[in-house]
Amino acid sequence: MTLSSKIAVALGVLSLLLAVWALLLARSRRIHVRQGRVWNAEAQAADSRAQAAEGRARTEVQNRQDAESRAKELGIREAELLGEVRHLVSDRLPALALHLISSHHPVPGLLHNHLAGSEAARLLDAVPEAVSRIVLKERRRIDAAARAALRGATQESQALSYRLQTNIVGLQHEFSAPPRLTQSLLESDHINEQNLRLTQRSAIVCGGWPGHVRKDTYVSEVVSGASSRLRGFDRINIVSRLGLSNIGVVGRAAEPVAVVCAELMANALEHSRDDLMVDVGLVQTGNGSVCITIDDAGKGMTAEALARGRSLISGEQQEVLLLELGDPPSMGFAAIGRLVADYGLHVSIDTSSPYGGVRAVVSVPENLLTSIDENVTPPSVMAPQPAVAPQAHKRPAAADAPAHSPAPSAAAELPQRRRRFSATAAQDEAAAAAPRPLDPESTGAIWSDFQSGLTDGRSVTDSEHTL
Repeated sequence: MTLSSKIAVALGVLSLLLAVWALLLARSRRIHVRQGRVWNAEAQAADSRAQAAEGRARTEVQNRQDAESRAKELGIREAELLGEVRHLVSDRLPALALHLISSHHPVPGLLHNHLAGSEAARLLDAVPEAVSRIVLKERRRIDAAARAALRGATQESQALSYRLQTNIVGLQHEFSAPPRLTQSLLESDHINEQNLRLTQRSAIVCGGWPGHVRKDTYVSEVVSGASSRLRGFDRINIVSRLGLSNIGVVGRAAEPVAVVCAELMANALEHSRDDLMVDVGLVQTGNGSVCITIDDAGKGMTAEALARGRSLISGEQQEVLLLELGDPPSMGFAAIGRLVADYGLHVSIDTSSPYGGVRAVVSVPENLLTSIDENVTPPSVMAPQPAVAPQAHKRPAAADAPAHSPAPSAAAELPQRRRRFSATAAQDEAAAAAPRPLDPESTGAIWSDFQSGLTDGRSVTDSEHTL
């Protein structure tokens, strides 16, 4: 082989080696690039895993902190709710019980004001409301049962008292009885009248009717008859300023007006000293109604008692529970309120009495008034006559005393119904008062006059003793 051939072979081998080396180098580079990519991917994956682990760690820490915060918050809310429940049981419900008895006792609200409007607050507030409804419903049920029982008892008591009154009236017509027995009968009659008034008042409060059946009655007789039902009637001074003496109250309203006047006069007597008079005036107003004013010189009424009394006598309360009238129940104003609502009367009380006490005014509307023929039904001699008539017969001097003057002694005579006096009768009585010898004929005449007077006096009010 020649040199040139050897050189050519060597160059070919060298070229082949270079080509192989280039191929190996390219392959190595590709392998390195591929490995770098793998390593980069693995590094990125490792970084991602590390970041994820770190994130999970941070999340776990945050969750742990959030859980601790929520647990703390729940603990606070639980403590607040427990405090509200304790406050409800120990403070709000007992206060509600007192409030249901008297509205002057306030009921406290939530202990934590920031709970207002929440579901828990609504549930907590619903408890007193539910308890209030249940208590009031049960109270009304019990009160209705008590009213029914009391109404039944009063009706039976009224019936027996009317029978007793009828017997007493019959005995008073027996003139063979000695004077001391007659006086005892009058006293028994008066005591029975007082008992009837109390029974009648209770019956009215419990939904019963007044009990008396009357015909049209003079206003003056209604008022004087009401005063005769009271202990201390001798302290009541009735003055009529009616322009006409024949003004009467229609039969259906006569007894209710008498009950209202009796209760107001009883209140005036009770709240003034025993040596003070109570002035009662009868006035006809320009709108046709008749006003009966009752003025006492007592100690008056507190603002709270006055407001309570006005609320009761207004007749606007739909329901007055016996439990709300005190212990024992004070039924006078409550009875007035029922009659005001049923018969359309108007009653007011205030502290405008000219004597420093209480003034009560009963207004009888025109539709409850009527005119009575005095010739057919003469008024009772016990009824006050209009002050405008100078010839009218006046009441005894003790009855004309001012309200601040001393009252007559307790030994004053009981109210009696007598014959209406005329001028001739007055002369006859004066002549009869002169000393003269008694004989059977004159004695019989005296008893006959006495019987005639009682009969005439009772004829106007006999209807009061019927059911």
